[in-house]
Amino acid sequence: MYNKGLYHNWVPKPIQLLLIVLLLAVVMPLGGVYTGNISYVVSGTGAMTEYFMWANYATTIGMGACMPIVMRMKMRFKVRDKMIVLLVLLGLLSYLNATTFNPMIFIFTSLIIGFLKMMVTIELFLPLMVMIGNRGMFYGAFYTFVLVMNQVVAYYAVEVSIQYNWKQFYILISVFCFILALVHWIFMHDKYFALKVPLHYIDWLSILLFISTFMFSAYVFSFGKQQDWLNSKNIINASIGAFVSFASLVLRQLTLKRPYLSFTIFSKNNVQHGLFMLLCLGMFLGTTSIQNTFAVGVLGYDQLTNARLNLLMIPGLVLAGATAIFWFKKEIPLKMFIFSGFSAMMGYVIIMYFSMVLEFSYDGWYLPMFLKGYGMGSLFISVWFYTLDKLELDDMLAAIGLVLVWRTFFAVGLFSALYSWFQYQFQVVAIGDLAVYMDGMTITPQNVAANMKTIQLNAIIAANKKIFGYVILAGFGVLVYIITHHFGREQFTYVRFVRMLSGKSVIARRRLRERKRLIEDIKDAAGPTI
Repeated sequence: MYNKGLYHNWVPKPIQLLLIVLLLAVVMPLGGVYTGNISYVVSGTGAMTEYFMWANYATTIGMGACMPIVMRMKMRFKVRDKMIVLLVLLGLLSYLNATTFNPMIFIFTSLIIGFLKMMVTIELFLPLMVMIGNRGMFYGAFYTFVLVMNQVVAYYAVEVSIQYNWKQFYILISVFCFILALVHWIFMHDKYFALKVPLHYIDWLSILLFISTFMFSAYVFSFGKQQDWLNSKNIINASIGAFVSFASLVLRQLTLKRPYLSFTIFSKNNVQHGLFMLLCLGMFLGTTSIQNTFAVGVLGYDQLTNARLNLLMIPGLVLAGATAIFWFKKEIPLKMFIFSGFSAMMGYVIIMYFSMVLEFSYDGWYLPMFLKGYGMGSLFISVWFYTLDKLELDDMLAAIGLVLVWRTFFAVGLFSALYSWFQYQFQVVAIGDLAVYMDGMTITPQNVAANMKTIQLNAIIAANKKIFGYVILAGFGVLVYIITHHFGREQFTYVRFVRMLSGKSVIARRRLRERKRLIEDIKDAAGPTI
């Protein structure tokens, strides 16, 4: 017997929807580390921050590595058996993080958590997509919920760490996973989704090469500044390892009868432009590290106040989701929706550029964070939809792992690493520029120590402002690119004009009217039958 749903038939539909929402609320924000309480984990373990940045990237890499095989895993096991085992494993891994002080354990568990939670997520995609019906409207609702939950979980990770300690939050997540496993053991059916398929067709070596490629890259992005980039043998060796692993991965796909990854979709125009737009989105999202430096290092916010800033994005995220649902329901072309998203990110960057002052008030965060929330939500939805639009299911599943890692890890990690390096270089230059005022006429020897802090803060502000300025200049180029891109529409209409003169357009319109009339007749006939 097969059952394409998740729960027993006797479970009411509202209860089924509630259980799916609970699963999404717990599983989607789940990770090996949480950006909100990294500072508390660092102080509790005594390890460097870079290890936990690496672990944060590892969660996304694990999700991308699992994506090409999720459908095969979904059809191999019974739904209830697989879901319960996955939730128990996620709970055990979270508990392991709560009891360890070794940063390499965090990295390993983060990778496995990302791999496992993608198998859980695919079980939730299909019922929700069938329920909503429209893929674009589904993205609007799904991404809005997930992005809002990420901000809420990051905030409560900090609050729980302050009131108790960082371990308690991991234990809390672990308990939630065990409770969900028990609940789903009761309500979830024990049938297969479809025809049972074997697992021996999965090429596990390709998965290992995929993971090694991006884990080496994540090491470079995380430790590049700390080890002075190419002056470090570790960074050079990791870069070589990433290149060799990726080359081996590509060559192996050419020799396999059933390749793990497919590179055919990357020749399509919408995929190429979509990847470029995701890279541009990473350029804007990478400024989060500069924002955190300004909020914590210059304005002196504590971690809870800094986490509360991200909650200010929620109204913008909700507006982006509502706009996306309306946009896709009316089937309006995507160009202006994508343009509004990048415009909102530009507004955020411009406001932050002019806000780099020591007297910046907390009330000044409301507008830029609202714009950032709207920009991030709208671009996650619209660019992702455009990139994967009109792709065959097999090709999409075989390449979506690469696109996911490109969007969430590579683009953001690359620009975060670049901004971190430029921020240090510009800060050194700014201190040199400000040193001209450090003489006996303006600062007496007795006041040097008191003024050193002000000079250091002004140097940080000057460096941040310079980076935001360069992002603004690049952002204007992105807006010009968006407004001139065709987004699948014909750029030239002279062919239609020629057809009109030759009379062919009249025939085409007549055939279109006849086809619409036929479709309506079929619908009218099918209605009573259904």
